[in-house]
Amino acid sequence: MRTATALSAIYLVSASFFSMALVVQRHPVWPAKAYNTGHSVLARIRNGADTVKERAIQPAIARIAAWDKAFFDSLSLPKSAPAPTTRVVMALAPLAPPALRSGIVEHAHIAKVVVPPPKVMASPKPALALAPPAPEAPASAPRPDLTTPSSAELARVMARLKDNLTAEMLDNFELFLYVSKAESGPLAQRMYVFRKRANGDLDLLHNWPVSTGRELVEFAPNGRVEPSFTPQGYYELDPDRMYEHHVSGQWKTPMPYAMFFNWERNGVQTGLAIHSATGHDIAELGKRASAGCVRLAPEHAAQLFHLIRTQYKGLAPRFAFDRRTATMSNEGLMMHDAEGHVRMEEGYKVLVFIENYGGGNNVVAALF
Repeated sequence: MRTATALSAIYLVSASFFSMALVVQRHPVWPAKAYNTGHSVLARIRNGADTVKERAIQPAIARIAAWDKAFFDSLSLPKSAPAPTTRVVMALAPLAPPALRSGIVEHAHIAKVVVPPPKVMASPKPALALAPPAPEAPASAPRPDLTTPSSAELARVMARLKDNLTAEMLDNFELFLYVSKAESGPLAQRMYVFRKRANGDLDLLHNWPVSTGRELVEFAPNGRVEPSFTPQGYYELDPDRMYEHHVSGQWKTPMPYAMFFNWERNGVQTGLAIHSATGHDIAELGKRASAGCVRLAPEHAAQLFHLIRTQYKGLAPRFAFDRRTATMSNEGLMMHDAEGHVRMEEGYKVLVFIENYGGGNNVVAALF
């Protein structure tokens, strides 16, 4: 950069005197009058040009050659050479305007600035070695369980489930899944899995966060307007629709470990099911986020799926069916034979009970 600056200054000074010489040669009518020494104007210009060459151009060219030599010599230094303790910065002082009347041109001065080397501060040694930061959880990791109910709230869940089970339900089912679809409350958006003991008492096996329906009417990917409600009521599982891998035809989303409800409404089997959440839906566990199904964390859905298929297959009650509406009861009404016995069929001895109760004092909300 500094070489280019010096060359530019030399070029400008030389061009100025060359231009003046051309002007004088093209105007010979100028009087050859001497100002003080008896020389003509052309002679004085030539003398000024010689002075510039001798006092400015030649020293500047010599200085540029010295800079270039120092620069290339520095490039040939071995890599192991010690770093210099000081840095020398060469800078050109601005050229003074030529004194045209006296024919004298001032020299360009070279300014030398010594910059002290930067001080390197020694980094203090840490007193304790810090562990590396923990890696971020992958997208498929389950949502942290931050709202685990207390023992008193769990006792309230068991009491509420028993209050809503009839004697026939308690006698004919072996596993009970209580799901709160409430939007808020200590028990909201959770599934409680109870196992019946031989004496009829219930033991809590699992307590997991879930996501139930968004409770909206919205456009599905198939272009149709669809509800995303999770209806309250009592449901059995359909033994013919248990899939480890399934994709919703209505919402175009994966449904691993899908366990569909055995609930016919208006002559059509519904697409409601318990299944695993996937992708970003896992982070939504604990709040309303599904299209109507009950979502679980992947490991919880797999655990429940294999538990039911391996330990709770057998005869199960058949819920009542209204032939006029072609709808199966989800209010706990069961079919009976002519002698009044509960009608049993092959299936799973699992009862799913869903209600809008979050454990608060809003009893009216739990009825709808």
